[in-house]
Amino acid sequence: MIILKICILKNSCLCFLIYLSFFSTQKIFAQRGWEIGGNVGAAYYFGDLNTSFDLSHPGIALGVTSRFNFNERLCLKLSGTYGKIGADDKNSANAFERTRNLNFRSDIFDGGAQFEFNFLPYNYYDPSKRFSPYVFAGLNVYHFNPQGNLNGTWYDLAPLGTEGQFKGEEYYTTQLALNYGIGFKIALGEEWSINLELSARKLFTDYLDDVSTVYPSMNDLRKSRGPIAIALSDPSLLDAEGKKLGLPGRQRGDSNQNDTYSFFTFGVLYYFGDLKCPTIGRN
Repeated sequence: MIILKICILKNSCLCFLIYLSFFSTQKIFAQRGWEIGGNVGAAYYFGDLNTSFDLSHPGIALGVTSRFNFNERLCLKLSGTYGKIGADDKNSANAFERTRNLNFRSDIFDGGAQFEFNFLPYNYYDPSKRFSPYVFAGLNVYHFNPQGNLNGTWYDLAPLGTEGQFKGEEYYTTQLALNYGIGFKIALGEEWSINLELSARKLFTDYLDDVSTVYPSMNDLRKSRGPIAIALSDPSLLDAEGKKLGLPGRQRGDSNQNDTYSFFTFGVLYYFGDLKCPTIGRN
């Protein structure tokens, strides 16, 4: 065993010496520095008012991005994005959802930090390394404010407690999320690049659309919140018996799966970095 360990250590040292020798005789350059730019694209919502993952009603997405390249593979990215999302049961292929007749819209203000990994070596100064697919993951803070339309007027839904929330116990409209996605980057030269990116959020709330659980007692809702809250909690169409869906405890949404949103964007970035020469054996 001792002889085996000595042999392993010897081989490891030999490999390390070969590694140092290689980098002392080659002019290897490392990309290091900041990129800053903007992006534009589409925002998508998936949740209780879009259970079929319909992509035909995207909202706009606008953002800014800054990325620090540690080397040709690893980056730290800081991003800020505004998105507009929404959905309407009228567009659903599901009969229950069309009868439910809910709708919402929301502005999303999203900011966070992610680590990004390039599958291929990426370098603005090397024509053979000017493109790469990449993946990223990180943390985000986002703010949302679902609104419902009633007779042409939009109302903030969170303060109305449409599912029977007590006053002061409404869901938080600023929360944390996990950010993850994929992209593809192409450097157009030594300064500019274009980036195509698809990012998604893992949320810890099911109230992005103000819909999650069951209908509350309309009598209790009338006493605590008023007639506008009732109208937005249950705008359902009348059934064959002339009744609405909103019976206390009847399903309004599906709380078993949280909502989510995603962005598909096209970005242009400017590179402010430079090339770092190796510190070992540099001529």
